[in-house]
Amino acid sequence: MAGKPIATPTIKFGTSGWRAIIADQFTFANVRLAVTAIAGHVLSKNKKPTLIVGHDPRFFSEDFAATAAAVLRAHGVRVLLCDHSTPTPAIAYEILRRKTDGAINFTASHNPAEYHGLKFSGPDGGPALPEVTKDIESRVAQLAGKMPAPPPHEARESSDGVERINPREPYLARLLQLVNFGALRSAKLHFVCDPLHGCGAGYLDRALTDQGVSARAIRTNRDVLFDGTGPDVSESNLKPLREAVLEHGASAGLATDGDADRFGIMDADGSFVQPNHILALLYDYVVETRGWKLGTARSVATTHLLDAVAKFHGQPVYQTPVGFKYVGELIKQDKIALGGEESAGLSIRGHVPEKDGILACLLVAEMIAVRRASLAEQLRALFKKVGAEFWPVRVNLHLPADVQARLLVRLKQEFKDFLGRRVAKEDRTDGLKLIFEDGTWVLMRLSGTEPLVRVYTEAGSRDAANALAAEVQKWVYA
Repeated sequence: MAGKPIATPTIKFGTSGWRAIIADQFTFANVRLAVTAIAGHVLSKNKKPTLIVGHDPRFFSEDFAATAAAVLRAHGVRVLLCDHSTPTPAIAYEILRRKTDGAINFTASHNPAEYHGLKFSGPDGGPALPEVTKDIESRVAQLAGKMPAPPPHEARESSDGVERINPREPYLARLLQLVNFGALRSAKLHFVCDPLHGCGAGYLDRALTDQGVSARAIRTNRDVLFDGTGPDVSESNLKPLREAVLEHGASAGLATDGDADRFGIMDADGSFVQPNHILALLYDYVVETRGWKLGTARSVATTHLLDAVAKFHGQPVYQTPVGFKYVGELIKQDKIALGGEESAGLSIRGHVPEKDGILACLLVAEMIAVRRASLAEQLRALFKKVGAEFWPVRVNLHLPADVQARLLVRLKQEFKDFLGRRVAKEDRTDGLKLIFEDGTWVLMRLSGTEPLVRVYTEAGSRDAANALAAEVQKWVYA
């Protein structure tokens, strides 16, 4: 029986799906509303659509997935429900392999434990583009207030009778086509894998050990609080990985975030290697080893070291707004050898147009095996190759509402000078990026996944980049 209409929710798709705090905006009622809107969207494209429904190991993930499956079936959508927590890149590959109309994946990726989220991917396996998410948001607005009250707890939707799938084996088989495991075996190296209690458990470690590569895994058990720190592959969150690398004398530590679409890397000496530097090293590596004479794509917030490497190889650079969906479009068009974002996301030519942290970790392992050098040594060699050093910094600022509002107004003005430096170029691809005459740059933008402002800087030394970031923070609060 229909009850009172639910309150108008806030369901907005940011850089990578809809994310909200559990039991605040991320509720079963709002999940039903969002999924109903998605059902309407896919039915407008295909009268008999099929969607994959997946989830990560967060709190209530299975229940949200079961609810989504029930809503989709009620609207005539065929559902393929993942029978276990599944990495985002594995779901992306399964979309392509099965030729489905897309997928709904319940994950908040790297966000803290109190968040949950919903990612919608289209039939190309990539994150939904803005025109799609705007259509879904429009349908949400039309449905809001018309949806009946949710069923009582004991009547919560069941996933009984839903077709179940396990994308693990097909995805692991795909990795065999993308990674040179022969080189890894012959190098006889040892790696430590850290999925941070997320979806990467049983994927990254198995990809290595099944192929005879020595690897051990830590933090593979389910922990919906993620050690109290969250499943972000940040340097501070990877202290257990650092300790394990040093204890076992590993060649590297390989980490994936909550849904395994992002990577985190520790060198053999336990030092954290910036994702920006990994992107540039891997682009240089795949161009040389795969023979792909193609350019690279990076978001506006990502290191210009990629530009320098592309220039060295005589290849173009494509700059995109923040959000891997834009990079994914260039992968689909076969325009790039590798595309990435400074937030530890990448994919390569011929693979899914979605971030793949598992593949990234495996390519790093392969690169170490083939080049027989630590990542620090390889980075020094790359700097020498391109003739300059690039040191990026990112700072997250949780600003009071009044400071943030004032900042947004200030960023709209034109800047010929900034912090005593002459501005050579203003770039408003996503936020405000100011490039100075010496190639140093700063970017300020609102996060698309969290309530904060991100400040990015890059300079020719670590100290210079940190000093510039400190200056920018003072300017923001001034």
